Amino acid sequence: MAAGKEIRGKIKSVENTRKITKAMEMVAASKMRKAQERMRAARPYSDKIRNIAAHLSQANPEYTHPFMESNDAKTTGFIVVTTDKGLCGGLNTNVLRILTSRLKEMQAAGETAQAVAIGNKGLGFLNRIGVKVAAHVTQLGDKPHLDKLIGPVKVLLDAYSEGKVKAVYLCYTRFINTMKQESVVEQLLPLTADRMQADKTENEHEHGWDYIYEPDAQTVIDELLVRYVEALVFQAVAENMASEQSARMVAMKSATDNAGSVIGELKLIYNKTRQAAITKELSEIVAGAAAV
Repeated sequence: MAAGKEIRGKIKSVENTRKITKAMEMVAASKMRKAQERMRAARPYSDKIRNIAAHLSQANPEYTHPFMESNDAKTTGFIVVTTDKGLCGGLNTNVLRILTSRLKEMQAAGETAQAVAIGNKGLGFLNRIGVKVAAHVTQLGDKPHLDKLIGPVKVLLDAYSEGKVKAVYLCYTRFINTMKQESVVEQLLPLTADRMQADKTENEHEHGWDYIYEPDAQTVIDELLVRYVEALVFQAVAENMASEQSARMVAMKSATDNAGSVIGELKLIYNKTRQAAITKELSEIVAGAAAV
């Protein structure tokens, strides 16, 4: 029964693995609800600041913020948002695959790239493929904090203002629902008119915007657009965290189901092996009795 003992050990091992994946599924489900609440709570703020930025850009056309001007630099910046931990299916793979195709297009055009990595998985990937990492932040935990994101992101914002970077793209996973997440690469800088499009329900009638600026228009617009970009990055991180927990819950549920299937197959093999051993022993006993 050496084979039977070996199969029993495999069954025990898979049962232990199923307990772990089931526990991780329940933890991810709990974190997923909290992450979705934080993400939905941040959406109204980002939508409102987008409307205000669009209105101000239309109200004071004589001043153009550097974030709305393009330049002829040969370097493109990427803010890559990934997870710190694995076991979340193809979440990171999908967004990094889109990033890789974009980098190949840039290399074919003779351009270079530098990146800001948010998340351990993206940082490791960028280091492996040789992309310059200007700044990074990892171990954000289960809740995003804006003060941890401002520093690394400001490196690319300052480089764009100085004309060293011609565009900045934001790569993350957008949360759609529990079963579906979408990997996107959005242009963050330069800010375009459609990117800061105001709510259509507010613009059904054509009208102008007239504001009183305190202390002056340049100071107000400078501060607002920086806050606007920071809000977009924070929203992307919140969306990515909600997507991470959803993908991990689905992946762990699939692993638990697969472990149950493997246990069933191993038990069937074990029963067949045991039955074969019993049949062999009976045959030997009968043969011995007949010989006597």
